[in-house]
Amino acid sequence: MTIVDQVMTHNPITAEIPGSRNDVLKLMVRHNLTGLPIIKKADGSLAGMVTRSDIFQHPEEDQLAMVMNREPLVLSPQDTVETAATLMTTKRVTHFPVVDGGKLVGILTPTDLLNEVEKKASNIPVEDLALDPCVPIYQETPLRAALVTFKASRVNALPVLDANGRLAGIITDRDVFNKSLINGSVALTALGMGDDEDSWSWDGLRNIMKLWFEVSKIEMPAVPVRDIMVRSPTTVFKKTNVSEAARTMRRNDFGQLPVVDSKENLVAMLYDINAVSILAQ
Repeated sequence: MTIVDQVMTHNPITAEIPGSRNDVLKLMVRHNLTGLPIIKKADGSLAGMVTRSDIFQHPEEDQLAMVMNREPLVLSPQDTVETAATLMTTKRVTHFPVVDGGKLVGILTPTDLLNEVEKKASNIPVEDLALDPCVPIYQETPLRAALVTFKASRVNALPVLDANGRLAGIITDRDVFNKSLINGSVALTALGMGDDEDSWSWDGLRNIMKLWFEVSKIEMPAVPVRDIMVRSPTTVFKKTNVSEAARTMRRNDFGQLPVVDSKENLVAMLYDINAVSILAQ
């Protein structure tokens, strides 16, 4: 039986309290992260967990202690992956600090479990899973409206349809900012990240651009979704087995895949956390 210690990310990147929101943002940029554990500077014990969503909910708060989740669900290295998957899918939590003897030793996310899904779910079709809501958007929708859709629907990927209702592309919150017209150096300066920092890549910046726009209130470019969507996205059929879908997500670092029927009509969206549910007890 596989345990958490065998699949988790060991020695995770952490932030410390006391600290600021910008401390976390710098780490998210540098290491391309969407969440990280918070430890106490005094003794290294776990103090909380902060994700991009936590910061979105407190856009005007600068102190890390006021933003983070002080009582995150935690796992033990000896917990089974089935236990982890059950918590992940029932509590809708995607970042679990792993604690041993009061000390942080790792972090577990759905991505870490995809290999286990591949091994277990060989005969189960995607359509048998309980899937998250699928929120399509028209390709001529202004990017500004798409941002509102992301926020209101609480999804991070929107399948894009053409005038005939056919799947034309996909847009994620990362794509919005990875391909936006905002100069990356402007965002860095506003967030207190000057030229004296390590080299910042635009690929790393994309993870915090959603936050940057929320906090700064900068308007999105007046362009339609089709101008920045990923065209001809990788898809899976509803009859595709879950193990194959998990393999596709893991190998391509996809957090989601559009699901289509035999005529390639969009029918659903498969997220990594949906695939992980196959491991739940």
